[in-house]
Amino acid sequence: MGAPKLDFMFYPKSVAVIGASNVPGKVGNAIMRSITLKYEGKVYAVNVKGGEIEVNGKKFPVYRSIKEISDEIDVAVIAVPAKFVPDVIDECGEKGVKGAVVISAGFKEAGRADLEEEIVRRARKWGIRLVGPNCLGVTNLENGFDCNFNPPERQARPPAGKIAFMSQSGAFGAAILDWAASHKIGMSKFISLGNMADLDESDFMAYLGEDPKTGVITGYIEGVKDGRKFFNTAKEVTLKKPVIILKSGRTEAGAKAAASHTGSLAGSYAIYQAAFKQAGVLEAKSMRQLFNYAKALAMQKPAMGNHVAIVTNGGGAGVMMSDGLLERGMELAELTEQTNERFRKDIEEDKLPHHMSYKNPIDVIGDAPSNRYERAMRYALEDPNVDVLVVIALFQSPALDEGIVDAVAKMQEYGKPIVFVAPGGDYPHKMARNIELKGVPVYETVEDGVDAVYALVRYGEWLRENGKL
Repeated sequence: MGAPKLDFMFYPKSVAVIGASNVPGKVGNAIMRSITLKYEGKVYAVNVKGGEIEVNGKKFPVYRSIKEISDEIDVAVIAVPAKFVPDVIDECGEKGVKGAVVISAGFKEAGRADLEEEIVRRARKWGIRLVGPNCLGVTNLENGFDCNFNPPERQARPPAGKIAFMSQSGAFGAAILDWAASHKIGMSKFISLGNMADLDESDFMAYLGEDPKTGVITGYIEGVKDGRKFFNTAKEVTLKKPVIILKSGRTEAGAKAAASHTGSLAGSYAIYQAAFKQAGVLEAKSMRQLFNYAKALAMQKPAMGNHVAIVTNGGGAGVMMSDGLLERGMELAELTEQTNERFRKDIEEDKLPHHMSYKNPIDVIGDAPSNRYERAMRYALEDPNVDVLVVIALFQSPALDEGIVDAVAKMQEYGKPIVFVAPGGDYPHKMARNIELKGVPVYETVEDGVDAVYALVRYGEWLRENGKL
């Protein structure tokens, strides 16, 4: 099953905004503002009224029809009233447009399935691929192609990174982009799926599975368009990269709300759960969990097993982490006698404090400087029984110096996944950013850290079961 060729949708050389507007607050104006901020391709404004548009300090003549533009156009972004969209699609077809992003609402979700079928029929006649209708747009964080109609001052864009996100809800998608930006989580591509009249979640999953800029595929869905297609696509893609889905409509009331939202049929949640499991899809239950999973898998290798070692300077946090891991099906690694002997010897030689515990969780205690952490982390990672290392640092302790950043970075030489937990406020946040710049994901709470380990272990299991790890 080949992935659809959709590079033109994310890497267009030229774009026409049909329904472009000079009026601030109008969707057609907001799209022009978003698209001309960083994108370096050619942008053309189209509106039957003609005239001129000025956005971001640049002036654009307004063409009355896309057919008046002499250049070739790769993608049309359509933001006109629904009743005009079929004729606009025909004009795009005559112009040789490859893809259309239909922002306009007023189709299946508004009881006009006939109008939606009509735009698909016309698009197919011309060989045009459609995103939407009733969507927020698409964003490529790598090249700045961004037809999202939420203006940047209202909804921030995250930095470029490895996580792709597709969403059946435009508003939720916007919130995710904003949240990712505030947490400095890098994203590759964002797709607002809308009603999925043509291109659906499976098409984009297959495309992202082949996309070299995407390391982790995430999505918010209410229901899938074609269950068998989704299952077969997911089963193939998850062997190449992780797929994490947040599924809403899990309850009867939620399923009814989903149907009236994007016109999607949510279906039985138990069937979805079974399909996710059989296809290797990780299911997240919240927005936070979705990104806890995604960040870990974007930054670390999958785990070779479920045995976890914990190094902490706070006993209570170590106990909480132990509980959380065991409750989610992981096990605390039983350190080998050789590792225990190394700790005992260092304690006898006063290289480590006599009152520390090394029975896993390894408690380096509250007065631990970074070199004590480094020794404990190294011993844990060199133990063959350890598959994953969790490091908990309560940076409120004055003994813990900034050397911890480089100490953790060095531990990556062992090739085992590492998850770092740093609870607290401004100072821990600052240290967390520095550690993440070295390639190790950092989490604010023990619970978030448990999510991260769970994702690394479960995805590792899936790959091993299928002979891919």
